[in-house]
Amino acid sequence: MNKEVDITLVGAGIMSATLGVLLRELMPDAEIAIYERLNQVGTESSAAWNNAGTGHSAFCELNYTPEREDGSVDISKALRISEAFEVSKQFWAHLKESDCIQSETPFINDIDHMSFVWGEKNIDFLKKRYEALIKYGIFDDMKYSESHEEIAEWIPLMMKGRDKNERIGVTRMAIGTDVNFGQITRKMIGYLAQCDGIQLHLGYHVDDLTQEDDGRWRIDMTELETNDKESIYTKFVFIGAGGGALKLLEKSDIPEGRGYGGFPVSGQFLKCTNPEVVVQHEAKVYGKAAHGSPPMSVPHLDTRMLDGERSLLFGPYAGFSTKFLKNGSYLDLPLSIEVHNVWPMLAAGVHNIRLTKYLIEQVFQSPEDRFEALQQYYPEAKFEDWELIIAGQRVQIIKKDKDEGGVLKFGTEIVSSKDKSIAALLGASPGASTSVSIMLDLLKTCFAEQMESKDWQDKLRKMIPSYGQSLIKDHELCDKMRDRTTAILKLEDV
Repeated sequence: MNKEVDITLVGAGIMSATLGVLLRELMPDAEIAIYERLNQVGTESSAAWNNAGTGHSAFCELNYTPEREDGSVDISKALRISEAFEVSKQFWAHLKESDCIQSETPFINDIDHMSFVWGEKNIDFLKKRYEALIKYGIFDDMKYSESHEEIAEWIPLMMKGRDKNERIGVTRMAIGTDVNFGQITRKMIGYLAQCDGIQLHLGYHVDDLTQEDDGRWRIDMTELETNDKESIYTKFVFIGAGGGALKLLEKSDIPEGRGYGGFPVSGQFLKCTNPEVVVQHEAKVYGKAAHGSPPMSVPHLDTRMLDGERSLLFGPYAGFSTKFLKNGSYLDLPLSIEVHNVWPMLAAGVHNIRLTKYLIEQVFQSPEDRFEALQQYYPEAKFEDWELIIAGQRVQIIKKDKDEGGVLKFGTEIVSSKDKSIAALLGASPGASTSVSIMLDLLKTCFAEQMESKDWQDKLRKMIPSYGQSLIKDHELCDKMRDRTTAILKLEDV
């Protein structure tokens, strides 16, 4: 083991993999070390069965377009997320084009994205959302329909046995995708592991992070197989450990990390075991989340393509566990509570009684209750065709707030030290889908001077041709980039 490196990445998921590849391109001579607690990479939130895999592009996720008090629809978040996903596709296309990642089965597939609602109020909302979004080129391919006949052509399985007098509304984006983030993570880490100057260490638990007087960080760790204690010195640390990032941020003891807490939410899905049913549905169809539920709990009937095999899932059903990682400890939550975050966590709990009530109801749901929710989307579903599977663990951010005491925040947030020598990524969805944009933001924060240099700007534009330009404002550029990524990634744009 090299005891001193330039950059250390803690955690080997989609975020560290993305940052590692970006830094390899931007700083080819940098010594980089990657540490992962498990014996495989991409097995927590990045893993296919632990991740919705939507390619969260805001095409169908209604929680990204909240309704304002005046009845209008706020589409600002949807625009940002959609643009960020297009940036991710450009980066992946670059990796494939330059032979950095190769695979017998594609990690990204063409799957229609749809929103499906019923009830006058929800249909009115969906129509307003549609009318607001199609004003922008990035969404102008969206179709809207209330016709049972047309919708039956799009999603025949969901329309079988449905009351023809029931009013429903559906939007469709044919350019949607399904992404196996575990697969692309493994390919990126595999590429990095073959590069000179990059070390990959699996089965290492980080015990502590301490900043030395010269600004470097000492990382103390344990090799789990041998129980040997080791240390490494590094100039920059990125903590991309998913749900485990909060505890590692606390170990760093940087002032910027104080006041943060975490609220874990687990997920479950119903998986279809009948191949004859699976082949009848080819779309990701999202509905409206239950009142008080977290964003990750938006119900959807979801076609997945995992390593060449087609699957059909419905869910998620939210649950609660005190673990911060699927392979974590039940002591994760209690051990994360310290003096600096106990009040924000208590205050956030008081302000989110509805969420607590919702999670309790979800935990005590019977199999019949879960199946009843499925039947709202697939009326002719048979109980014996579905089995319950456990999905990934997410840790939502609790943040200190001077007015509220503490607030529960959904999404992701970068926390960095004043000297920019260490940064951690906290939070969850839409994480993986927007990983490239998130890591570009991290580089702008922690490598600000280099990001302004002509050398880095040229390299970034080679990886991401639209870098520095707006895909939201420039319709022609958006179409050009989509045509390019569709061809390289072998997606069907219909």
